[in-house]
Amino acid sequence: MKKIIIFISLLVLFFFGEIALTFSDKGYPSLLNDEEVPFSLVLDNHYSDFEGTGNIDKQVDSFIKKWKIQGASLAVTKDEKLVYAKGFGIANSETGEEVKPGHLFRIASVSKLITAVAIMKLHENGLIDLDETVFGEKGILNDSAFRSYRDKRLESITIRHLLNHTAGWSRYSGDPVFSSLYIARKMDVEAPAKFDDILTYTLSRRLNYKPGTRYSYSNFGYVILGEIIERKSGMLYQDYVVMNIFKPLDIHDMHIGKSYYHEKYPNEVRYHSSVGAMTTYDMDGSGEQVPIYYGGNNMELLGPAGGWVASAPELIKFLTAIDGFDGQPDILSEGSISQMTDPNSAGMGLFGWRGTDKYGTWWRTGYLTGSSALMVRQKDGINWVVMINTSTSKHSRIHRYVSGLMFGAVNRVGEWPEIDLFSMDSNTPHPIAEIPATNPKL
Repeated sequence: MKKIIIFISLLVLFFFGEIALTFSDKGYPSLLNDEEVPFSLVLDNHYSDFEGTGNIDKQVDSFIKKWKIQGASLAVTKDEKLVYAKGFGIANSETGEEVKPGHLFRIASVSKLITAVAIMKLHENGLIDLDETVFGEKGILNDSAFRSYRDKRLESITIRHLLNHTAGWSRYSGDPVFSSLYIARKMDVEAPAKFDDILTYTLSRRLNYKPGTRYSYSNFGYVILGEIIERKSGMLYQDYVVMNIFKPLDIHDMHIGKSYYHEKYPNEVRYHSSVGAMTTYDMDGSGEQVPIYYGGNNMELLGPAGGWVASAPELIKFLTAIDGFDGQPDILSEGSISQMTDPNSAGMGLFGWRGTDKYGTWWRTGYLTGSSALMVRQKDGINWVVMINTSTSKHSRIHRYVSGLMFGAVNRVGEWPEIDLFSMDSNTPHPIAEIPATNPKL
């Protein structure tokens, strides 16, 4: 009997090993793909054609023309049903390919919301205490390499401090995540600097303030959270998120993005700038000048803080699982969702979210040179996502104009159709064809 069990175990390992090799050959991480076809790839723009969206289409077309945006992707849910998903403009200026709902975009700092949800999931499962210390002899990252720090205040940094951006690092002193080439030179290591090197370098410097006493936005704090997720779960950060958050939600096409154009996913858009060439030194230390969005930033390192790529339909499906509405079960408890969005519970900053207001609106922004993303939850049961593949003259401030566009356009739709594009698959008939001819008009 024991020999049979061993044989079966080896057979299972061989089977999954073959699957991993198959996906590796395609350039995909092993746990991020299975036989499921992502519903987002089944969607087409015309599935969202109905009278009520004519105003949205017109305004978005005008918007991307005004700001010289190559391509954009939108998704809207009403009462947690996907009622609108469309691409606009060009996905790739070299090929002329048009944007479809299934195209992947970099979502930049929207990635922080994914990481915060993963932390809260571990917290709910009893594997993490939010007030657990991170550094020092009793800390989570207590490796000998991380014990040679100058500032004893580091020993009071907790997971909560990392979540709400109060850990003691100021963004005005430079963000280590975007300094991997500089740190590699300072540490005399191969470029780009790896996480351990960057953390060692950062710990050798004094904190800017006492942890927990001030808010200062920190990408590196969320990169550290990714390492904590790995330590506490026993899994790679990306694998934990995929297996414990995305797959249970039937999300199959969200990944940590790649740094160079030739590495991009087959259905990922190309990134552009409408304000001229934006170049920097290649992060590999070669001294070559490259576009900032292709070789300027280490996307794999940035992962937990800003490295994910997603389609608008799948990203908004993730949003419906943490929005606190009753249309479908959330991936987190009501208490966790409340703690993430309530400044009084979270502390000086929110967990993952960029902001909330007294009207029940929650939002998360993301910006990297060449791309931006904005995700909003409205109190009235409407959620929406907008992703763009072009830097404009407004840079990160483009979010202000996108929000003005969307609040106006979406809220002018008097009634949404009784469809749910989340349920689409390759065998589903055209959903709009079944809607009665008495569709509401603007």
